[in-house]
Amino acid sequence: MKSNLEDERREYIRCGLSRTDLDSDPLRQFDLWITAALDAELTDATAMSLATVGSDGQPTLRTVLLKYYDSNGFVFYTNLESNKARQIGENPKVALLFYWREFDRQVKITGSAGRVATSDSLKYFLTRPRDSQLGAWVSAQSRVIGSRALLEQKFEEMKRKFAGGEVPLPSFWGGFRVLPQTIEFWQGRVSRLHDCFIYRRQADDSWLIDRLAP
Repeated sequence: MKSNLEDERREYIRCGLSRTDLDSDPLRQFDLWITAALDAELTDATAMSLATVGSDGQPTLRTVLLKYYDSNGFVFYTNLESNKARQIGENPKVALLFYWREFDRQVKITGSAGRVATSDSLKYFLTRPRDSQLGAWVSAQSRVIGSRALLEQKFEEMKRKFAGGEVPLPSFWGGFRVLPQTIEFWQGRVSRLHDCFIYRRQADDSWLIDRLAP
């Protein structure tokens, strides 16, 4: 087992980020960065870490996929009976993190999560591959199961159950939208003197931009 990681490092040598590079709207700035990641065909460019904290005060972190974003925030979908959904119900304050290693870029977001309309969840659900739709019915997300075989058995049962038509939207499946309060853009630089800018939402929904020390 390798326990000493002191020498595991690399230099960040890509271009910097200045205040004049930034759009005044963080959502437009985010659009520039994620579009660059998608255009470069980075693996899982839409993957984001989602941090939640329930009533017990214990933070939990997992990776989900961003499915939609606009001026109102960032949308992901999940089982509404999962740990993440339960914790959001107890405490809507969450954090998101995008990391594009190939560009030495991170975007860190804090805000509050709320349910999207069922009609929006249905609209997205209908675009999923059929097996993914069936998978939503199969997995009692975050709950203990006895074996992989039981999961696959239930999947086959769902395939037979819905063989005659469309797979309906489960009542326990839907989306959350994260309304951002802060959005931080991080660009790796040499000597660990990274460029970092934070947008803070103001009472009138305008954004204040500050540079942060790395």
